[in-house]
Amino acid sequence: MNNFEAHILVVDDDDGIRTLVRQYLTENNFLITTANSAEDAKEKISIIKFDLIILDIMMPGKSGLEFTIENKERINTPIILLTAKGEADERVQGLEVGADDYLPKPFEPKELVLRIRNILNKTKNKNEKRFIEFDNIKIDLNKLIIIKNKNEFKINNTEKIILEKMINAPGETFSRESIGNLINIDKERSVDVIITRLRKKIEIDPKNPKYLQTIRGTGYVLWLE
Repeated sequence: MNNFEAHILVVDDDDGIRTLVRQYLTENNFLITTANSAEDAKEKISIIKFDLIILDIMMPGKSGLEFTIENKERINTPIILLTAKGEADERVQGLEVGADDYLPKPFEPKELVLRIRNILNKTKNKNEKRFIEFDNIKIDLNKLIIIKNKNEFKINNTEKIILEKMINAPGETFSRESIGNLINIDKERSVDVIITRLRKKIEIDPKNPKYLQTIRGTGYVLWLE
């Protein structure tokens, strides 16, 4: 996605609003696709996976509420409703049928961006793995424990931060510097010590690691099976 923060579908029958929202969100590093009706939006979500949908309630043909009711469960994509000022009932109904937020027209573009980022952050946190199990090893970041062959090891906060990052990016190599930045440590040797400590909790044979491996001259990687 070329470093865009998210791909957003803007659905509104008003050309002016679509243009305004598209321009402002593009300037704020979002990739934007537009649709001028619920029917147009339905076609686009059938072929593109969007990170968020901005949806006008009052449109000719199917309304934004009808679109939400028909598609929310199937696509599981966050939805922000655009509503007219006096549409209190519609806003409530929209939230009841699965919309994640609403914004009355006219609105400040800056507020829209804030609401978008708030929802995306919540979605990201919700989707992050907090528990994994492989071979005879369980890592539970909620309980801050690692269970290896029925032996339980505590995870401290520093180890939790590192594991949280690596668990959600298996196979990605992390440099000593990037790990240090995560835990506010500027000495590479200190990072090595923490990784060695983690290996003792995760690996069957810490001196010959199978999962938390060193990539020579680059950093560390967590391989999950």
